Amino acid sequence: MLDFAIFAVTFLLALVGAVLYLYPASRQAAGIPGITPTEEKDGNLPDIVNSGSLHEFLVNLHERYGPVVSFWFGRRLVVSLGTVDVLKQHINPNKTSDPFETMLKSLLRYQSGGGSVSENHMRKKLYENGVTDSLKSNFALLLKLSEELLDKWLSYPETQHVPLSQHMLGFAMKSVTQMVMGSTFEDDQEVIRFQKNHGTILEDSMIFSLASCIITAKLCTWAICFLTTSEEVQKKLYEEINQVFGNGPVTPEKIEQLRYCQHVLCETVRTAKLTPVSAQLQDIEGKIDRFIIPRETLVLYALGVVLQDPNTWPSPHKFDPDRFDDELVMKTFSSLGFSGTQECPELRFAYMVTTVLLSVLVKRLHLLSVEGQVIETKYELVTSSREEAWITVSKRY
Repeated sequence: MLDFAIFAVTFLLALVGAVLYLYPASRQAAGIPGITPTEEKDGNLPDIVNSGSLHEFLVNLHERYGPVVSFWFGRRLVVSLGTVDVLKQHINPNKTSDPFETMLKSLLRYQSGGGSVSENHMRKKLYENGVTDSLKSNFALLLKLSEELLDKWLSYPETQHVPLSQHMLGFAMKSVTQMVMGSTFEDDQEVIRFQKNHGTILEDSMIFSLASCIITAKLCTWAICFLTTSEEVQKKLYEEINQVFGNGPVTPEKIEQLRYCQHVLCETVRTAKLTPVSAQLQDIEGKIDRFIIPRETLVLYALGVVLQDPNTWPSPHKFDPDRFDDELVMKTFSSLGFSGTQECPELRFAYMVTTVLLSVLVKRLHLLSVEGQVIETKYELVTSSREEAWITVSKRY
């Protein structure tokens, strides 16, 4: 198995360093509140390290200085936005770049995809349609993989502890590789031929596969974790699954009817702060509130801060899927890129995979927490548990 932990530990800092190296910004902070460099060479990098993660650093920074803050990475200015209101001022709804694609390509040094706005828009639509078509055509495979995991868990005695993170990573890797790649690349000559003719698509497929695997594994893990500690939520989800499917099979048409399950996954993304930081490069000089953001400044979206803002989310630390019954709440969530037309293809893929898995598991199993277990959070590219998350299961029938 790939060691995603090593990848994730270095990713965010490598991303910031790469972007700032390629796109130098003004030394002037433009009057934006924040902290001065701790060291001349490294800027506030020591403060980020001492905080434990970039997310935790941003939480402290926004608490001290407000919704728009600045700090320094080396000699370069970075601006962070930490409320829904200021994010809405900055987000360009016509922007077609996928934050995950942008970040991963920066780290992996891919140079493709630098076309015009119209070309990028067409590519984005192409990939979105590709994801939709892949999910539809491979639904039977996804259902088969979910049922295989169910059979494995049904074979366990009720006292056995299940290593949830490990099983979800394995499930996500099987789902992504088999659904995205299939048997296309079994022949070496076919790989070479495809690379010559469709190099950009192959690179993008690799980016999509890596991002989808990480996001899907973590979304599945956190969703099940929250269900094990929220008996009422799990009961309500079980009732919806029974009402929609009855004794019949899980089908793509009926999956679309699982409205409460959708809310469970949205609340999982919010409560877990699944992707705590995103980034955009300031293409032209911009303005947020009364602050001027210089051209070519790296602007961070402190999504982990935004998703826990009590002014936007009442009782922000409570796992409460019912909050998404409010259309305004869902609209706010969608504006952050976590749902609707602005969600990235990787997250759309993860939502569908996790929905099918939960439909299969919750119908047959009680998902239970391990008594005394405290799950500590590790904030990286995608938020995960610091140690293995263990659960137990028992048969419903």
